[in-house]
Amino acid sequence: MTTAIAPALPARRAAGPWIWGARADVAIFGGSALLALALAALSPALSDDDGALPSWGWLLFVLAVDVAHVHTTLFRTYLDSEELGRRRALYIAVPAACWAAGAALHLASERAFWSVLAYVAVIHFVRQQIGWVAIYRARAGERSRLGRLIDDAAIYAATGFPLLYWHAHLPRAFRWFVDGDFVAAPLLASLVRPAFGLWAGILGVYVARAAWVAARGGPANPGKHLVVATTAITWYVGIVATDTDFQFTVTNVLVHGIPYMALLWAYTRERAREAPRTLVARIATGGVLAFLATALAFAFVEEMFWDRLVWHDRPSLFGGPERQGPLLGPAARALVVPLLAVPQATHYVLDAVLWRRRDTGKAQARALGFTAAPRASA
Repeated sequence: MTTAIAPALPARRAAGPWIWGARADVAIFGGSALLALALAALSPALSDDDGALPSWGWLLFVLAVDVAHVHTTLFRTYLDSEELGRRRALYIAVPAACWAAGAALHLASERAFWSVLAYVAVIHFVRQQIGWVAIYRARAGERSRLGRLIDDAAIYAATGFPLLYWHAHLPRAFRWFVDGDFVAAPLLASLVRPAFGLWAGILGVYVARAAWVAARGGPANPGKHLVVATTAITWYVGIVATDTDFQFTVTNVLVHGIPYMALLWAYTRERAREAPRTLVARIATGGVLAFLATALAFAFVEEMFWDRLVWHDRPSLFGGPERQGPLLGPAARALVVPLLAVPQATHYVLDAVLWRRRDTGKAQARALGFTAAPRASA
């Protein structure tokens, strides 16, 4: 979600500052953050020894949110036959290129493969927050270039300082994908204190400008402020203030995955009205549970292959014997591991394309509240 759709849409069509309505937006953005922070606070009682993520936590937070949200992109792409036909070259080229690049990286260095994938994922997480803020800015009819600069700076500060702190204090009790995927940079430790001052200063400027706009009777934008605040709090708590796998996981995946899944459900519902004969529409007739069950089924199958072929961590869940050594040799792993990573790598790449303003179709615009939904046909 790298670019807001709103600049291509008339300001008069933004009927209010919320995307789906005040209650829904607060529940989705604020509720996911509040849940994450509550779980992080309860970590001593909920996590395994040394703050490790328990099996039930992996099922709920990793499988059902983190991995499943990746597969909700299918509703925007591969499950929609009309969309697939419209941009077939893109939807074939992206996964093929992701696999080829991943295989080449993995053949050169397994660590390099995981490092590149981890940093691409980080960019994806940060840019998604930039996208949400841009959409809220458009919903409220904000057109100030200075306002956009301050908004973007606030998100980059809210995410950038925790990332700098993380790199300066490796190893941590948590990781992005695998141990060693982030490059340790202890020399950055000398920058932590001034970076903290910059973090506080930029967020302070954001708050001051919001107060100034409100005092002058400018457009209210509570949704945008909610996204900025929850991003700053959850990234700081999950990376800087705490140091356990459980706390990092809940603050990382819930605030990222739940809003994205809400967006894809909104899109799926609107697209079903627009193209009632597609597979997307047939799944949408089952409601949000059918939507979530489909994404979860894809996530389960993906993780089953990861576990059976690579990790061997959960034979009780995915079957197969427990193994002490690797099933695949180096050459086979260099082909299989990037293939298994294709869904998430494709998600990262397509997410930078699908939500650009020039790619905004009617269903996507309606999903974000910029146009009224059409009446269902009799």
